[in-house]
Amino acid sequence: MRARHCIRERLSLWLCILLGLLSFPALAGAKIPATCVPGVTLKLSAPESSQGSLLLLEVRSRMPMSDLSGEWNGRNVAFWQATNSQPESKTATGDLRRALLGVDLEKAPGTYPVVVNVRTPSGKPATCTVQIPILKGKFATESLHVEKEFVEPNPEQIQRANEERDRLRAIFDQVTPQKLWTGEFRVPLDGVTTGSNFGKRRILNGQPGSPHSGVDFPAPTGTSVHAAQNGRVVLAQELFFAGNTVVIDHGLGIYTFYGHLSEIDVKVGDDLESGQVLGKVGATGRVTGPHLHWGLTIERARVNPLQLVKLLQKRVQVNSQPSASPGT
Repeated sequence: MRARHCIRERLSLWLCILLGLLSFPALAGAKIPATCVPGVTLKLSAPESSQGSLLLLEVRSRMPMSDLSGEWNGRNVAFWQATNSQPESKTATGDLRRALLGVDLEKAPGTYPVVVNVRTPSGKPATCTVQIPILKGKFATESLHVEKEFVEPNPEQIQRANEERDRLRAIFDQVTPQKLWTGEFRVPLDGVTTGSNFGKRRILNGQPGSPHSGVDFPAPTGTSVHAAQNGRVVLAQELFFAGNTVVIDHGLGIYTFYGHLSEIDVKVGDDLESGQVLGKVGATGRVTGPHLHWGLTIERARVNPLQLVKLLQKRVQVNSQPSASPGT
């Protein structure tokens, strides 16, 4: 009798585990507790990630959360309020918050924790730690020939490039606490859905260069370049490597970067709407031909901007369905 009882207990335990994994398929690989604290669940958009990629983290509570914070990659996680229909209010079934976790293009493969601290008005503070596997990215290598000054710059050019790099890092290090955007992000060129070269390891004039941190869109000089989403212009100037460049702050540590423009049609401090023209495609800076270099930085992590378009587009489509159940 005792043996049969033990067998039944083990079968029940494994059945519970299996049902839990089926209910939260994206959580199994990332070893995320389905329930953080009673009434609060976590969900990731994928069980693992890779260099230069994005994850969407969701925290859902049956009751309004009085406090929610997190830490990923040594920086604070910027959550925003989300709902099935209106992104800026609480859901009919409780409180839903989302955040984007960026994996830098050169982050070493391994398993890394994201820590979530949550508290509801009727509960005690709780901390949940999620271990996320990060895989090595699959990036191509190519050889290019560019002007000698971009591979072997003189001391004045090196100083200029370093100063511009430090200025960009200082910009990306700032986190605007307000969410300046709403809805989906778009590709900056009309009629374009795909780009190339993200993460490519380049050999320039026979010398290894830095990995390509953006997506390239070949287009004729003068093609209009549009803002990927609402935001504020924080840089609009010529840079040594990127040529005429615009950087937009979308809030919550999200920045988009537009390089090699033939002309800039905005200035620092301008508030842009999604789709607004900010400049024209060109061939300024270190280039081999006219194209747009589009980059995305989230909390200092350089990630593929096309993933942001697809990730939020998918989420908006799911949320627009009235029949979608909580946790999907």
